[in-house]
Amino acid sequence: MDNLKIYSQGDIDRLVIQREGETKLGKKVAVMSSGEELQNTNAKFVLLGIPEDIGVRANAGMAGAASLWRPALTAFLNIQSNRFLNGEEVLVLGHFEIDEPIDSSIKALRDKVAEIDDLVYPIVEKIIAAGKIPIVIGGGHNNAFPIIKGASLANQAPIDVLNIDAHADLRGLEGRHSGNGFSYALKENYLGHYFMYGLHQNYNNEAILSQIDHNPKLNAVFFEDILTGRDYNGLFEALGSTTGLEVDLDCMENVLSSAETPSGFEVNDVRKLILTHARKFSYLHICEGATRMLDGRVDNLTAKLVAYLVSDFVKSHTS
Repeated sequence: MDNLKIYSQGDIDRLVIQREGETKLGKKVAVMSSGEELQNTNAKFVLLGIPEDIGVRANAGMAGAASLWRPALTAFLNIQSNRFLNGEEVLVLGHFEIDEPIDSSIKALRDKVAEIDDLVYPIVEKIIAAGKIPIVIGGGHNNAFPIIKGASLANQAPIDVLNIDAHADLRGLEGRHSGNGFSYALKENYLGHYFMYGLHQNYNNEAILSQIDHNPKLNAVFFEDILTGRDYNGLFEALGSTTGLEVDLDCMENVLSSAETPSGFEVNDVRKLILTHARKFSYLHICEGATRMLDGRVDNLTAKLVAYLVSDFVKSHTS
């Protein structure tokens, strides 16, 4: 049965590497035994994992995104607790345990993604309703839809989203998958304005480009325009008071993912964006990265990259 596994302190301790004279974040983060404790924790951020790649496969992509959560959590928990980041700011809630469908057909995978949607959004809604900021590590970009839905329901209004991504993920309403989370969020009126930053001209089809041209809710900045030196600082000024931040790791050069690219943002470009603008965002969703792909590619540095992005996000809210 699909469920949310809530972590105990023992679950956290097993991931922390002990050294004399050092204190790691894993010794400072909060845990809880039930959802009712969300209201009472002093932690401002709630860390949650969705280790699945069913949505990626439902979009004809390669499996691998399910591998990211545990190594990324381990990397985060082994950051030093110090004056810059104590660790008490974060509650590690746990991760979703999601059964693989017996039927591996595209239709069955898409039906399963819809089930994952229904599993995820109530938890996100509960986190935000408790006054906390979710930090969600995926998993495929299909999970943008239930995160947006949960945030919208908690706020009782559509929310804005900034997506740093090579792909708009505005494919058709053909059954749920990693390429149409924003399409469904728009259709069901959970998504207000959708800002896309760093889209690649080569990898967004003409139907999607036409949507962007004709829907006033959609605003896109292409990576090729950034390369030519155009200034888009005004984009960040346009973000609403309730805006979610989506970071698809395939927007960065040579980061292991189903859509790994040799051309994209450098890691420090994205770190700088988060460090500069994090206070504008009501959640962070990091997705599509992997430490191991089905075709045998392996890169454990993806986990450390996620730890940097998460710690930057928390520091920028608390500094």
